[in-house]
Amino acid sequence: MHVKIDDKRCIAAGQCVLNAPQVFDQRDEDGIVELLDENPPPDQHNATRLAARLCPAEVILLGEE
Repeated sequence: MHVKIDDKRCIAAGQCVLNAPQVFDQRDEDGIVELLDENPPPDQHNATRLAARLCPAEVILLGEE
């Protein structure tokens, strides 16, 4: 799995961090998403997929390998 984010469209809802905190974080100053791991390990794939589905701004792009 490969993860990309479009942080320009992020609305800082935080669903990504709540569902996959090992893959995503939020900047302290404005809450915009930060990608911690663009190639998460297999044990994080389900959480990462859920985070992408729940993102209201649809800024998480997943590439399945």
